[in-house]
Amino acid sequence: MQSEPLDWANGFRMVEGETLAGLLDRYAEVAARTDELLATLDLDASHPLPVAPWFEPGASWSVRRVLLHVIAGTAQHADILREAVDGSKMMG
Repeated sequence: MQSEPLDWANGFRMVEGETLAGLLDRYAEVAARTDELLATLDLDASHPLPVAPWFEPGASWSVRRVLLHVIAGTAQHADILREAVDGSKMMG
């Protein structure tokens, strides 16, 4: 398993020595591991949220809610990238 990059900013761009094919292969590996993990989760299990000003004190989220939050965030970021490429907006 790959650990966090030492150079955080370069984790978000192609750097020297990386190829599109290599990045797509890595994406496929992570997607497969994610699928394996999701098959083992209890989506109704609930976990407390960390203390933070944007969460209600004592709040907890189900695994299902966290998963949907991640899916929504990923979709929003993908749409931002698509807008940067083609210039059209889906919303707003």
